[in-house]
Amino acid sequence: MKLRHAMVCSSNQNRSMEAHWLLKREGFDVASYGTGQHVKLPGPSLREPNVYDFGTPYKQMFDDLRRKDPELYRRNGILPMLKRNLSVKTAPQRWQENAADGTFDVVLTFEEKVFDMVLEDLHNRKHVLLKPVLVINLEVKDNHEEAAIGGRLALQLCQEIEAAGNWEECVDDLIMNFERQNHRKLVYSISYY
Repeated sequence: MKLRHAMVCSSNQNRSMEAHWLLKREGFDVASYGTGQHVKLPGPSLREPNVYDFGTPYKQMFDDLRRKDPELYRRNGILPMLKRNLSVKTAPQRWQENAADGTFDVVLTFEEKVFDMVLEDLHNRKHVLLKPVLVINLEVKDNHEEAAIGGRLALQLCQEIEAAGNWEECVDDLIMNFERQNHRKLVYSISYY
């Protein structure tokens, strides 16, 4: 694989991590991030989410939730999700703090507001390299079932971009063909580092 990919959702827990896990398994150069202020996981009620700072290890979250209510967090899929995340990387990372990670060729987001935040962040960075980055939004609901579907679609899209060679020359056709095949509307933009 020759391109660097970034998967981005709000909390770097579900959608971005499912895609990260699948792409990593297939040999892609991939990283993942969240754009929120904090990492939020469902709690015992909508008004009581579990809130963590970015950088808090997945293992610490896993142990914390297993101590609080193992049955609830196993039943709602949070403990299995955190176990998967542990196998991919140590802790959730925040997109806005990723400059030291270098540049990416393709950034895939899973929610329109995340797409907007990534573009805004890229726009506010110094553009010294003038290296293009393709930013694509594939809208995926934030639940385990949709994340699994979204992860497979992200893998397919990244495989098609890799196979195309120089994506800049054929991005419109790539996107149009993907939309037609999968009955999903994509939003995309090109930004620069």
